[in-house]
Amino acid sequence: MGFLIGFGLVGFALFGGALFVLLGGASIIGYATAGEPISTILIDLNRLTKNSTILIIPLFTFAGYLLAEGKAPQRLVAFARASVGWLPGGIAVVVLGTCAFFTTFTGASGITIIALGGLLYPILQQSYNERFSLGLVTASGSIGLLFPPSVPLILYAIIAQVSIDRMLLAGILPGLLILGILSLYCCGWSFFKRTETTPFDVKVFARTFWEAKWELILPFILLSGIVFGIVTLDEAAALTAIYVCIVEIGIHRSMSVKALPRIVKESMLLVGAILIILAVALGLTNYLITLDVPTAVLEWIQAQTENRVITLIGLNIFLLIVGCLMDIFSAVIIVVPLLLPLAEEFGIDKAHLGIIVLTNLEIGYLTPPVGMNLFISSMKFDRSVVVLYRAVLLFIGLLLIALVLVTYLPELSLWLPRVFGKEPMQLL
Repeated sequence: MGFLIGFGLVGFALFGGALFVLLGGASIIGYATAGEPISTILIDLNRLTKNSTILIIPLFTFAGYLLAEGKAPQRLVAFARASVGWLPGGIAVVVLGTCAFFTTFTGASGITIIALGGLLYPILQQSYNERFSLGLVTASGSIGLLFPPSVPLILYAIIAQVSIDRMLLAGILPGLLILGILSLYCCGWSFFKRTETTPFDVKVFARTFWEAKWELILPFILLSGIVFGIVTLDEAAALTAIYVCIVEIGIHRSMSVKALPRIVKESMLLVGAILIILAVALGLTNYLITLDVPTAVLEWIQAQTENRVITLIGLNIFLLIVGCLMDIFSAVIIVVPLLLPLAEEFGIDKAHLGIIVLTNLEIGYLTPPVGMNLFISSMKFDRSVVVLYRAVLLFIGLLLIALVLVTYLPELSLWLPRVFGKEPMQLL
């Protein structure tokens, strides 16, 4: 009977069935086969609902949707263009920075492309060819996932039982590295191609800064409050949502109070999907731990090689494949518990492992043949997915360079947590 149900779940997956149904079904089959009470899954769900940090996810997601609805991206683009538009590649840097800011608050790459693609793609086409423009917008959709208060960072911290403050700090330097590598390439490409630039105008700079000042100071207020212990993380999330409401509705008046119910509904649909998957995946994860699967995986890897460098190469390849096939929230929930014993065995800090995981999943969004961003861009811009494959290849190469640095230079991830958290130095 269990075999038939399992076969049915495989068929359900092949026809695009909902992930939470697949995970929940697998959990039930596993516990039933092992003779364990299925009520264990409900215990896991109850434990999840009592986790106070869960509140952070809907609050930051809601704030991200509010920013998009309140035309914050348009103000940020205008300011960024006035600031760096005079540089060769300045327009491309504008796109990178704006997408990174927006993805930071939504945590969902596809939402960035859908929400900002129609604004940013025409701007790029004024200076760049179609291939470069498509590649940059598609790649930019996921580069903000390492910056606080990224929801995937918070989710990883919950799953791996790492301090959320520590994870938020760990992502800053690797995130800046990725942003810097892509920006340098764009500037160099634009310099040699002699693309159009925007003359610097002090008056325009001052005006756009003044219009965007409330959004620009938000990350600094948020991070300062958390790092210096002025507010807890859940308080910071609540204050961020309130702050954005006041700014977009009361100060800019770029959206109406009547729009709030719709925005709450849209943002909570994403949050609900994350939490449902998290809840049922916990049951499956605990079943796999009961079967000692992580230990078996670790023993298999050790049987292949005990070289840490080779192990990390294999880990990166595995995570890139996972990033192609799954969305980042599902991947974190399912894969991370299996990797934690591996990290412990090889002396990899949990925070560093988290940044490696998220960087790989970031790149996985772009990786052919089934990276999620490729299909979202294909639909958004009405282009063949094959065109997108060619457009993103160079950007994937640049991101892989950043991945190598993030993987083998752990201090990129651990320096800020050590400085602000007064932790001892930990080496790879």
